[in-house]
Amino acid sequence: MKVMYPGTFDPITVGHLDVITRAAGCFDEVIVAIMKNPKKNCTFTESERKEMIEKCIRNYPNVKVVVGEGLTVNYTKKLGCKGLLRGIRAVADYEYELAQATGNMQLDSEIETFFLVAKPEYSFLSSSIAKEVASFNGDISKFIPEEIAKSVIERLTRK
Repeated sequence: MKVMYPGTFDPITVGHLDVITRAAGCFDEVIVAIMKNPKKNCTFTESERKEMIEKCIRNYPNVKVVVGEGLTVNYTKKLGCKGLLRGIRAVADYEYELAQATGNMQLDSEIETFFLVAKPEYSFLSSSIAKEVASFNGDISKFIPEEIAKSVIERLTRK
């Protein structure tokens, strides 16, 4: 089965990468979709985020990265995916993701949503937290994949 893992990934975290890695072992193909969201003020461009994710997934031949826009469920179908993959960190994520999944079912009943629960060590982690730590010259080695940490630090460190 081919699934899509949508998100902003601004930037990708070790939590995101863990979900991708686990999904790569469960599904035939995983498409990581950087979804354009005009409501979000992103630090990195779509092409920068795509390049960063590609560096992190180079050892996973069944994972690909794309940039998408529009309704996630429609883009999922356009790519020929049968499912949406979502990571759940806490109860608040579950409530939000359940509402999204239910709405997506109403829009297209053929697209299934699959939830992967975050490992405990990643249950607090978000791109926002990683960016804030980096902006104050903090150690982000436990938050951001090694392959891209330098780029993130260079962009966000306060001089």
